[in-house]
Amino acid sequence: MKHILITNDDGFESKGLLALTEALKPLGHVTVVAPSTEKSACGHSLTLTRPLSFIEIEENFYKLDDGTPSDCIFLALNKLFTKENRPDIVISGINIGSNMGEDITYSGTASAAMEAVLQGIPAIAISQVYAEHGKSIEEFGYGLAQESIAMLISKIFQGDFPLPPRKFLNVNIPPISAENAKGFKVTRAGNRLYAHNAEVHYNPRGKEYYWIGLPELGWMDTKGHTTDFEAINDGYVSITPVKLDMTSHEDIERLTEWIS
Repeated sequence: MKHILITNDDGFESKGLLALTEALKPLGHVTVVAPSTEKSACGHSLTLTRPLSFIEIEENFYKLDDGTPSDCIFLALNKLFTKENRPDIVISGINIGSNMGEDITYSGTASAAMEAVLQGIPAIAISQVYAEHGKSIEEFGYGLAQESIAMLISKIFQGDFPLPPRKFLNVNIPPISAENAKGFKVTRAGNRLYAHNAEVHYNPRGKEYYWIGLPELGWMDTKGHTTDFEAINDGYVSITPVKLDMTSHEDIERLTEWIS
């Protein structure tokens, strides 16, 4: 039986995580290791300055006390698995909210998949796009996400993972019902337009502090291009292949000439 390792960045009690677990249990042996609290936008961070503890919630379901998604994968492979008995695939999600464009660099969800492929294990990050202040999830739930990830895992288990080492799949689910989805579309990551929102407040003793809010996010014009944003906007499930090599290969020759 295939072995699936699951994590997320919304915490071990997330409805998205529980929906993912439910969808994948029929396809293999599932182990869950998730953060004890929400770790959204923590990026590919590992905890190096304090000890971490596994807390068993139930059989094959653990929370990592104050750990990040990358911690969860790194330590799960060390504690719960051996070199001879490793998971066949790592799935991170179902994230509550999108992970498209440059948001991938912030994402704890995507970073767990990064950690998995660094350790030589195929991985998928899956996110449910959040629309109308969450009303889309309240209305449609995670049905389309569950159907999509189950289909992808079944296809992978029947053959091979479609990417070479150190690359993972970043999947985003449109905020629509399964009946209205148009299928899958392979995309590139789009380009975000970022604003700033850091609110200043004062504690009862008058000490100033800041709270990073959620700024309005837009997109660069991608009309006519197959980006994750366009696919979601058109009602498709977006699948973006992501590589960890961030070298700008097309600029090496120009930079070499410039520095000479």
